[in-house]
Amino acid sequence: MFLTKKITSIILGSLMLSVGINFFLVPFKLLDGGIIGLGLIIKYLTGVQAGLVIIGLSIPIFILAWVYHRNYFYNSLHGMLFSSFAIDYLAPLHYPFIESLKLASIPSSIVGGIFIGLGIGIMLRYDTSTGGTDLLAQLLSKIIHVNVGIIIFMIDAVIIGIGGLLFSTETLLLSALTIIFVGVFTSLCTWNIGYP
Repeated sequence: MFLTKKITSIILGSLMLSVGINFFLVPFKLLDGGIIGLGLIIKYLTGVQAGLVIIGLSIPIFILAWVYHRNYFYNSLHGMLFSSFAIDYLAPLHYPFIESLKLASIPSSIVGGIFIGLGIGIMLRYDTSTGGTDLLAQLLSKIIHVNVGIIIFMIDAVIIGIGGLLFSTETLLLSALTIIFVGVFTSLCTWNIGYP
């Protein structure tokens, strides 16, 4: 039964994450934090698919997980691969979506953050993640006993700062709004997870 829930959490979480990114962030060149944010920065600068970049950037963190906590490695590998695939697969669909919905940048950054936070939180709830800095946050949360969502929020702030320097103040502010909602909704989904 737990395995079924884990598989469902990977599929549902990855799809929510991908919808948040492709339908709400990409149209305004906004950023999430962590490896996803770095993947989006590289996508905006070079045009390379974000999911592919995320896989490449996640490799060093997966090596750390393999060395220090293999359970996290196995639990997150599927989430990282499926979410990266979902991000690239749904990417072409954002054009018709934004044409029909016509959201402004501020509500889009908020709704995108909610979708991403719920997607990440659902996966973390069942001991899986998208890898990347989510996986790093899981490893750190067991050491320093701080909620996973708070650690993700702190890492995300650094990535958003980098994006703000590369793009614009508007990107920085709207992306900061996004990660606030990502952090809040990830924390809500993972609030009662215990620590060893």
